[in-house]
Amino acid sequence: MCICYGWSVANRLRIGQAAELLRVSPDTVRRLVDGGQIKTVRSAGGQRQIDGAALAAYMAAQPRADLPPVVTESARNKFSGIVTRVIKDAVAAQVEIQAGPYRIVSLITRESVDELGLKPGVVAVASVKATNVVIELPRS
Repeated sequence: MCICYGWSVANRLRIGQAAELLRVSPDTVRRLVDGGQIKTVRSAGGQRQIDGAALAAYMAAQPRADLPPVVTESARNKFSGIVTRVIKDAVAAQVEIQAGPYRIVSLITRESVDELGLKPGVVAVASVKATNVVIELPRS
């Protein structure tokens, strides 16, 4: 199950939520919207809402920052971000999440992607626990 921290299931985000994902102020997001860089729609109450897929496309198009690795963090880091790309085959899937300046790529089962409804524009949390997995055969 996806922990969405109050984000809309309809892939629409409030200005403040988009600002959190972009790691900028809400005023910066408003300027991006006013400049036509990020698409919005109006809610029934007239509020501007960010289209999740449009935000994902915007974030994926931004230059990647070459940042030094964060070594002071726990081995169990959680990165809130937005799904920017999903590639599925019959069994496996590759999911890309943009979490601030970090691009996270995960290989998971197609079943998990379908069950979580992962697609560009969906807000998700990547939990990083280990960098590799060892697979062995049992002794006969």
